[in-house]
Amino acid sequence: MSRTARTGDSPARTGNSPAGDSPAGDSATGDSPAGADPRVVRPAPPPDEGKQGHAPNRAAARVRTSVTVPLRCGERTHRATVATFHDLVDAREHLAVLLGPPHPAVPLVRLHSECLTGDVFGSERCDCGAQLDEALTRIAAAGGVLLYLRQEGRGIGLYNKLDAYRLQDHGLDTYAANRALGMDDDARDYTAAVQMLRALGHDEIDLLTNNPDKRRQLERGGIRVRHVVATAVHLTAHNSAYLQAKATVTAHTLSMEGLRH
Repeated sequence: MSRTARTGDSPARTGNSPAGDSPAGDSATGDSPAGADPRVVRPAPPPDEGKQGHAPNRAAARVRTSVTVPLRCGERTHRATVATFHDLVDAREHLAVLLGPPHPAVPLVRLHSECLTGDVFGSERCDCGAQLDEALTRIAAAGGVLLYLRQEGRGIGLYNKLDAYRLQDHGLDTYAANRALGMDDDARDYTAAVQMLRALGHDEIDLLTNNPDKRRQLERGGIRVRHVVATAVHLTAHNSAYLQAKATVTAHTLSMEGLRH
């Protein structure tokens, strides 16, 4: 399973300061030393107080550091850059994974919410692991960014998600199970994703998703979505009801054909 081959032990490469402050031998211009990754993101200096020009809930985030990691995407290993951030509005440890040809004019972007059971263990109750595999492969080909967001269980957390699974086993759909626990259908907020994209220099993107709420929230935050690129339908023997609920309750753009066994 390709998900188990996604970490590498290559030496960490920390981003350097902006041009003019870079140490010798690692230019912040295009003249990188041989073998350097052109996608490595240079951390920005702390903003001057009172000069950010952002509303309080849209404060600027900054790249904290970036490292090069070989990632298995489909049948190939690709050299990715993984970036971390300062000053994210929710203070969570979200990651940006930069893949493919460097500096695309309009990057292909996927907002992927953490799913331990699907991403790591290969659970077939959802389509998360398959979507992660698909996104990494497509971004590696096109050039762009996967934002890995720490929003387990659509924002309700791992234990609550597993409690919701138990209710689903007794007949509730994924959203009704959340409500039975006193939780929102979808508790995710993408303000941090907006901050991350801006910190990476992206104001316009192509968005890989079947979830219309992601586009709405990004555009509300000032990110222009040029095109929405549909994800595939990842049907298993165990997730048909889950996919049907996403299509009917939250208007995900999933074809209903073939979703019933």
